[in-house]
Amino acid sequence: MSLGNSAQGPERTRVAVIGLGSIGGVIAGLLAALERHDVVACVRRPIERLTVERSEGAIEVRLRALTDPAEAKPVAWVLLCTKTHETPSTAPWLRRLCGAQTRLAVLQNGIGHADRLAPFVGQASVVPTIVYYNGERLGPDRVRFRRAGENDFAVSDDPDGRACASLLDGTSMRILRSPDFKTLAWRKLLLNTIANPITALTLQRRAVFRREDVQALFLAILDEAHRSDAPMARGSPRMNRSNCWRRSSPIRPTPTPRCISIGWQADLLRSKR
Repeated sequence: MSLGNSAQGPERTRVAVIGLGSIGGVIAGLLAALERHDVVACVRRPIERLTVERSEGAIEVRLRALTDPAEAKPVAWVLLCTKTHETPSTAPWLRRLCGAQTRLAVLQNGIGHADRLAPFVGQASVVPTIVYYNGERLGPDRVRFRRAGENDFAVSDDPDGRACASLLDGTSMRILRSPDFKTLAWRKLLLNTIANPITALTLQRRAVFRREDVQALFLAILDEAHRSDAPMARGSPRMNRSNCWRRSSPIRPTPTPRCISIGWQADLLRSKR
């Protein structure tokens, strides 16, 4: 295990991570372990160290934490890792952390990140992302990182997206830079619309998709979502039913079941034991 984030230097990038749950904990730990960024966690309760469990071995990092937005100062990068519906509650942090030169990477589900964040970030640049990796919060200072497909992360193949990929360079994240980011975002939204309710209602991990009746339900929900009023879902040639089904491999059956990207579900399953 290694301890990181200890050296100091003017070339270091200042990064603030808002929300240290399953997704935020993984990204904060991997960035801090690079020892070239000054990473601060914006949290409700103080934390001094963070452990990230990975298949290739756990890492442990020292992590500076702030619990009061009044103590925050503008940084080069803000990583917003809360749930989408919690975005308004992060406004005090965003107003303190975001300056004219700040880039804000949004590690949230959904679409329309820039419009949703516009009231809170001033002149900062909003960088939409798609999170594919699975994070599981094991405790206040420990998370588990699992891969859920061939890519862990996706960004748009534009200057802001490429800057985000560069920020993560050196971590174990496999990052897709896509010129068709909008289609990927809608596809992820459709898959979440299908997988999340099925796994939540059955209290099962993704192995439940091995069942033929659940696979039929999967396709039925996909058809319903595809017939929605969402212009992109209806209009994109890449959003057809068969394409979405083929691209759903991260949540469909595999010989070795793994968790889909729902940290709260893992907590619930543990509480049932």
